[in-house]
Amino acid sequence: MAISDRRFANLGNPRSIWAIGAVHSESGRLAKLHEELDGLVGPQDRVVYLGNMVGHGQDAAATLDELIAYRAAKLEEGMDPASFVYLRGMQEEMWQKLLQLQFAHRPEDVLRWMVEHGLTATLRAYGGDVEQGLAAARTGAIQLNRWTGGLRGAMHRREGHDGLFSALRRAAYTEDGGILLVSAGLDPARPVEDQGDSLWWGHQGFEAIDGPVEGFQRIVRGLDPDNGGMFIGPITVTLDGGCGRGGRLLATRISLSGELGEAIEV
Repeated sequence: MAISDRRFANLGNPRSIWAIGAVHSESGRLAKLHEELDGLVGPQDRVVYLGNMVGHGQDAAATLDELIAYRAAKLEEGMDPASFVYLRGMQEEMWQKLLQLQFAHRPEDVLRWMVEHGLTATLRAYGGDVEQGLAAARTGAIQLNRWTGGLRGAMHRREGHDGLFSALRRAAYTEDGGILLVSAGLDPARPVEDQGDSLWWGHQGFEAIDGPVEGFQRIVRGLDPDNGGMFIGPITVTLDGGCGRGGRLLATRISLSGELGEAIEV
């Protein structure tokens, strides 16, 4: 499968892929998962975080710190930087949209909607306050720009956070075209490169996909917004144990042929 868009990560043809479901700011569970992965992840493997690393839970900044520290430790062991891929989920999309809130139409309504969908914890992690944001939105674009500028500054002061958000990919795929990894879903009627927002918002009907999509025989996502839990179908897999929403964090090994191997639940 040839995808020319560099916003999609080409995983090559690795020995196996470790796919990690939505973390939702549960830094403690993520650290435990990383401990479980030690000795299992090798230099010929890829590690793919399936988006929604932040949001909902209480430790958004600490979660990003853990992601950065784990990657650094594995690089010291000889793994290639390209072995680690971070997908954009709805939470990461909302956060980056929040930092541009001064350009939004009806920014107060947009902020309220984001808060209702789990952004509050990420906002607080960088010193933000919902009520201050709403007040700034009511005051006007200049005040709102100051407020979002403060959030950008706080994120910049956390080492590596800017870089991680800049490295987010829309989806990841194996070079042989067998496996596609997404955050929350996709529209099987559209080409993969044209999916856009459907990769983190268009989850309806994901589990009903019963045939290859553009040749992909295995499609894996990390979030079910409907909280349906783990799912394994003929084509699709959902790795969502409800982490950050009272559940557990899931990960699994996927062979190049699309078969599921060891599973980790913390």
